[in-house]
Amino acid sequence: MPRSLSQIYIHIIFSTKHGMHPMPFIDNGIGDERYAYLGGTCKSLDCPPIKVGGYRDHILILCKFSKKILLISLLEEVKKSSGKWMKTKGNQYMNFYCRDACLHVAVPAKAEFNKSV
Repeated sequence: MPRSLSQIYIHIIFSTKHGMHPMPFIDNGIGDERYAYLGGTCKSLDCPPIKVGGYRDHILILCKFSKKILLISLLEEVKKSSGKWMKTKGNQYMNFYCRDACLHVAVPAKAEFNKSV
């Protein structure tokens, strides 16, 4: 029986907050470790990361979207694990949270995304 193949790439963007106020307070020294952790979270959800990055107050993730998970579940798990992980990095991050709002868009192909970044 023939099988169809689709590859959907999702670009996820979310920002962080400190308590009730947005604040770029994340130390750049843990950036690479944070991105690697979030990439591992995506991979564990069967959504292999293509690129993970960002800046002090936001995260950017490009990953393949798995047919085994709902988009809302992917977003919730990535944001939840990000918050839990950050709180292990020191007392200064105890009030770290991901903002409720999040942007996610499907991108046409990895090559097209790389051209636009």
